[in-house]
Amino acid sequence: MTFYIFLIACCAAATTGIIFKPGAWYASLQKPRFTPPNWLFPVAWTTIYLLLAWAGYRLTQLPGSETVLALWAAQIALNTLWTPVFFGANRMLAAMVILAVLWVVVAVMVVMALQLDVITGLILFPYLVWLCVAAALNFSILRQNR
Repeated sequence: MTFYIFLIACCAAATTGIIFKPGAWYASLQKPRFTPPNWLFPVAWTTIYLLLAWAGYRLTQLPGSETVLALWAAQIALNTLWTPVFFGANRMLAAMVILAVLWVVVAVMVVMALQLDVITGLILFPYLVWLCVAAALNFSILRQNR
């Protein structure tokens, strides 16, 4: 049952991607050469959200995981916020700030999870890698589209 609570939180975050689609505004922006193809975004995010739910569930089974679970809650809130700010409000700088804070929260979460349970930390690691790509992409788009 606990896994499904985390999965519902992830689905709620994913819903922002359905509500605030990239659309014509995003298509018109100059993007770096390393921009992933459009089909990769839903594949990557679906995988990440499933891993996040699994990691959240695993964390509930570990004694001393309260701080990491608080970071999990903070990251899902920041994750949910980024899409409407970037795609909905077209605020690239504000989105970059959100993404930078999100990256720090997730990096700390990964390190702390690794200390509690290596498998859970490794489950979270792809998310941190994807956030590196997302941050580089957000920053490059911001610089190229002043």
